[in-house]
Amino acid sequence: MKTRAANDARRAAVLGSPIAHSLSPVLHRAAYEALGLTHWSYDRFEVDEAALPGFFAELDSSWAGLSLTMPLKRAVMPLLDEVGETAASVEAVNTVVFTEDGRRLGDNTDIPGMIAALRERGIEKVESAAVLGAGATASSALAALSRLCTGPVTAYVRSSARADEMRQWGERLGVDVRIADWAKAARAFDAPLVVATTPAGTTDALAQAVPDRPGTLFDVLYDPWPTALAAAWSARGGAVVGGLDLLVHQAVLQVEQMTGCATAPLAVMRAAGERALTAP
Repeated sequence: MKTRAANDARRAAVLGSPIAHSLSPVLHRAAYEALGLTHWSYDRFEVDEAALPGFFAELDSSWAGLSLTMPLKRAVMPLLDEVGETAASVEAVNTVVFTEDGRRLGDNTDIPGMIAALRERGIEKVESAAVLGAGATASSALAALSRLCTGPVTAYVRSSARADEMRQWGERLGVDVRIADWAKAARAFDAPLVVATTPAGTTDALAQAVPDRPGTLFDVLYDPWPTALAAAWSARGGAVVGGLDLLVHQAVLQVEQMTGCATAPLAVMRAAGERALTAP
């Protein structure tokens, strides 16, 4: 992949709707400063699916890349010249890189970001896992687990439609997905790795069911933090990987792809994210 020199004046941004809450500008700007990319800028733009083609049409050669959040991860795919294997596997692009020759390359750094966040905590392989929820993030979790989990993954869902979706994703990704009703979600805590992919507040009622010796919890939320479930998990001695860990690791990969720098400053980016989350 050929990109412009990193010392050129370049632009990047995160797109989505809603987008005001995004920490991506904080993380990417911290990386640019640490890397000495003084002519680089990173912004956020409120863009929905209807507005996305028009936004792309206005981009000029100063743009290096885009980060994409919901609801654009699938909508962007027809606008790209090439979609990487990882992104294609879950039909979700969260990273677009613009090459010097004008091509638009789509990738997904959420999945390798999840894997990197878990490996940072010493999780290389597990014999089984559980996933709480069945939304878009759950499919990325299954893709990550396809590389980490050697046995079955039990998905706890609320509806038969969601159950069917998770089964289909499992077949597509080569994961042995087993379905369980959300009413029995506390049983997920018997697994050595639990991935919570649900919106804020959804798992709060489960906090009281955390066992005395839990395994590892990966809760993809980062605000508010800690979630009630993550706090209870830590209190009982379990290892917790949080949404900020995921956000930072996937952003590291984005920075490396967009700038061409071999290594992005993970520690600097994490510290910037932590400061932003604790600021008044």
